[in-house]
Amino acid sequence: MTTVPTPRVTIKDVAARAGVSKGAVSLAFNRKPGLSDATRDRIFAAARELGWAPNLTARSLSSQRVDVVGLAICRPAKQLGLEPFYMEFISGVEGVLTERACSLLLRLVRNLEEEVGLQEAWWKGKQISGSILVDFRADDPRVAAVERLGMPAVAVGHPSLTGSLTSVWTDDATAVTEAVRYLAALGHRRIARVGGAAPLGHTTIRTAAFDEAARTLDLAGSWQVATDFSGDAGARATRSLLSAAPPDRPTAIVYDNDIMAVAGLSVASEMGLSVPGDVSLLAWDDSQLCRLTHPTLSAMSHDVHGFGADVARTLFGVITGEEPASHPVPTPVLTPRGSTAPPGGGSRM
Repeated sequence: MTTVPTPRVTIKDVAARAGVSKGAVSLAFNRKPGLSDATRDRIFAAARELGWAPNLTARSLSSQRVDVVGLAICRPAKQLGLEPFYMEFISGVEGVLTERACSLLLRLVRNLEEEVGLQEAWWKGKQISGSILVDFRADDPRVAAVERLGMPAVAVGHPSLTGSLTSVWTDDATAVTEAVRYLAALGHRRIARVGGAAPLGHTTIRTAAFDEAARTLDLAGSWQVATDFSGDAGARATRSLLSAAPPDRPTAIVYDNDIMAVAGLSVASEMGLSVPGDVSLLAWDDSQLCRLTHPTLSAMSHDVHGFGADVARTLFGVITGEEPASHPVPTPVLTPRGSTAPPGGGSRM
């Protein structure tokens, strides 16, 4: 009688028994982060029940595969949870990682020095295969640290800030110029900007572009206020700008993110001012928030989810040695809605 050989148990069988992906089984047996203790225990139990153990040779040959990608962000946890940009950006990154059975190791840090130490610990401890770096400053210490470590990384920032690192960025200068030109075309001659944190490189780029646009258009008045991107800071800045009497009060305000624009809309209502009759408001990023207000918020719109996905794909190219080129993503474009109009509701000047 012919003996039918017993089918060989594979990692796919273990994953099916444990109710997880093959990538999760790999994470568990390679002792890498990204799984809860309960999930890890369930995977090990399934492997024991099936009599399966990873092939050591195969594990050695696959040691260069990407299992975990790091991302450190220097923002308070409460603020990050309310910030539409990072939620959309991270969802774009996660979409690409999920396709490749990889995990994201996310950590909030207090300052750049803490992040430099964290990135070094991640890399030397073999916890990550590469990292995404965000919120660059001038003379950013992470550039030299990553170069010294030889760690695969993608910098989310303009090349003027990111040194030799592969970078992906938005053309903030062009977008700011378009925003100011649009408001000026409506007839606004007194335009303000409520910006983000002053030390950030993209804030500096936007500030310079706003000043240049104001000079080129010979505006009667222009104001810029730095904040921390929070709704509270945006509200305070708006209240201060709108408390002045004409002609020292702007008739249009551009915001560096959506949450500050929503706060500004609330402040205008609180002060008895009509939007857009008394003041036009223009948001940035164009998250769902912009379409939930009354009036709906005009915004500089861009595909933040696609931005995150592009960054993740570029990082995989760096890790695998493909040497992808630094490149910009599509520039934010103006999406007019109900919060912008000619000053005073009249015709264009």
